[in-house]
Amino acid sequence: MYDDLLVPTDGSDGTDAAIEHANALARAFDAAVHVLSVVDTRNRFESPSAGIAAEAWVDAERERAEEAVSRVADAIPADIDTERAIRDGTPVSEITAYAEEAGVDAIVMATHGRSGLDRYLMGSVTEKVVRSSHVPVLTVSQREEPGDPDES
Repeated sequence: MYDDLLVPTDGSDGTDAAIEHANALARAFDAAVHVLSVVDTRNRFESPSAGIAAEAWVDAERERAEEAVSRVADAIPADIDTERAIRDGTPVSEITAYAEEAGVDAIVMATHGRSGLDRYLMGSVTEKVVRSSHVPVLTVSQREEPGDPDES
């Protein structure tokens, strides 16, 4: 059923819970895990007053993506086949394109738990992937810390 799983990551802490689920699925189905991070080439800060050149933005994004992929891949047990990938573009389109091109059977990704204005302004990559993916998407909530005021 699941031969190849995709774990997209932006390097955030929420990815830890997604890794646990991907590892469990990979073990249960003897699946390979593909780890992907996208170098977001949309420089939101490129303007005369922002002072961040497009090249500097992409370089910083590439470094972040490389670290994110390494961190996730290193958290996958050695006996699980792991593929590492870094793509340039916009996260939603690159995640869904990679899933299709690599023939993955499911995507396992974290949610950040943003709500209200943050979600409206920043959008939700996970939500957009769920809506546009041709394969099942398992969304994993970021774990809340004990004593978190939002905890029920």
